[in-house]
Amino acid sequence: MYHYTESGLDYVYLESGYTEHDTPYGKGVSIQNTDDLHRMIGKWIVSLPRPLTGAELRFLRLELEMSQRILADILNTEEQTLRRWEKARDKPFNGSADRLLRALYNECELGDGSVKRMVERLAGLDVKESTGTLHFRETKCGWQPTA
Repeated sequence: MYHYTESGLDYVYLESGYTEHDTPYGKGVSIQNTDDLHRMIGKWIVSLPRPLTGAELRFLRLELEMSQRILADILNTEEQTLRRWEKARDKPFNGSADRLLRALYNECELGDGSVKRMVERLAGLDVKESTGTLHFRETKCGWQPTA
C-alpha cells in the first residue's frame, strides 16, 4: 500500500492505481487518474458523519480551486480565521461553515455549479446605498426592473 500524504490528509492509503519507480533522486510514485481519486476522496469527506477537520477543509478548498480569501468571504468569516482552521489540521471547525462547505462541494461535483456562482456573487457584493425607490416596466417578457 502507498501512504498518499500528498493529498494533505494523513489517513489516505492507496491499495492500487499507482506505480513505484526509481529516479535519480530515489523512489518515485506515479498515480493514475488523480482527478478521479481526489473527487472520490472529496465525496467521502463530505459524507462523514462528524465535523470536518482543518486538513479536510484545506483539501476541499483546493479541490474547489478557491483561495483562502474567497472561501472566507463565502463562509462569512475572516481570512485569518480560515487560515487558523486549516492550520489546526486535526480539529473540527465552525458548524455552519462546515455545512456550507459540504453543500458547495457536493453541488460543484454533482450539480451545474450555479450554487457556487451564486454564493461567490453574494459574498463579493459591496454594500451599496439604496436609492429608496424601485422602478419596473411591463414588457413582452413580463415585469422587468428599469435602470
